[in-house]
Amino acid sequence: MSALILFVFLCGAVAAVPIAHALLIAAMAAAATSDRIPLDLLVQQMVAQVQSFPLIAIPFFMLTGALMMGGRLGQAIIGVLTATVGRWHGGPAQVNVLSSTMFGGVSGSAVADASAIGALVMPWHRKLRYPMAFSAASLASAATIDIIIPPSIPLILFALSANASIAALFYAGVLPGLLLCGGFMFACWWVGKRRNLPRETAPRDRVAFRRNLWHSAPALALPVLIVIFLRFGFATPTEVSILSTLYAGLVSALMYRDLSLKRLHHAVLEAGLATGVVLLVIMASAAIGWLLTFDQMPQHIAQWVQENVSAKWMVILLMNLMMLFIGMFLDLPAAVLLLTPVFLPLAQSIGMDPVQLGIMMVVNLAVGLYTPPVGTTLFITSALARVKVGETVRAMGPFYLVAFLVLAIVSYVPASILR
Repeated sequence: MSALILFVFLCGAVAAVPIAHALLIAAMAAAATSDRIPLDLLVQQMVAQVQSFPLIAIPFFMLTGALMMGGRLGQAIIGVLTATVGRWHGGPAQVNVLSSTMFGGVSGSAVADASAIGALVMPWHRKLRYPMAFSAASLASAATIDIIIPPSIPLILFALSANASIAALFYAGVLPGLLLCGGFMFACWWVGKRRNLPRETAPRDRVAFRRNLWHSAPALALPVLIVIFLRFGFATPTEVSILSTLYAGLVSALMYRDLSLKRLHHAVLEAGLATGVVLLVIMASAAIGWLLTFDQMPQHIAQWVQENVSAKWMVILLMNLMMLFIGMFLDLPAAVLLLTPVFLPLAQSIGMDPVQLGIMMVVNLAVGLYTPPVGTTLFITSALARVKVGETVRAMGPFYLVAFLVLAIVSYVPASILR
């Protein structure tokens, strides 16, 4: 059964069928060819997976991002960061990194981050005659910080699939996200200094800087408030998502004063459509995961690894390699939901905490977002920079090194993320 599911799914992926639909077709094909699985039971498994109270956090966090990023916040953050680091070696690219880190505490979506920030910074970089391939590479990699630091939709999906604590995963994602931010900024500085890349030379406007800092402060405070509320148990993740939406609405209406009925309608529509896509992927992945578990595939993989790989570090390396490879081809939400049931028994067999597995998985899959052949942020930033994807990939070397270093820390130094 597992082989049939894999074959049908790969055929659908090669034929450019949407991932959720390919998963559903594979599940139905496996159920139809087996006399042990009633179709109505398979449908029940799909529906049961989305009847979860914590899932309410997904649309509200998405709505928070849509409300915050749809107004003047983006220009304010870019203005503050340009005035702060734009004159450093590699400063224009460092603005990409810092912007992504700050937007990450609002949106939780790498694709939204790459699109919104790219539209703001690429014209500025082009005016500076900055190497656009390097600009695209820095943003494509930095945009994935969004899905590691809270609020993170992939971490919510992992928590639901692994029955882990969303609050613990959010808290554990802070340090890896900050390490990636610091590492990417160093990479930008090193390349900028070595190649003497252009920097911002316009005179400082202190009045504009203070105005932009005032406008961006509420958004910058949001991820801090989320971590504090979750860390000290003031509210559950679902309650925090609703509070963050109310916070975003009040800030947009009272401080930014750009919350019109038209923009509210657009934000709700955007969050609703994005949530629908995620829920369809959840239902399709639930069907596949249940069938694979019914076929005992995760147990077989764990047993094979235990019999053939004795060292714990080798098991972790093997998991990383498999996650990296799969992340190059699968959409991130689907990959999280499909890989969690497979790797969770394997991680438990070597005594790995589920929280560490979740962070390790998301960091691995994040690399896939800027790695060919299906790198989503890679293609988005290359299109915005108007450069070929191959040129962006050639400029990506330093960012890959940083990502793999952080991945090694997350994988082999659990004390760095577990508290």
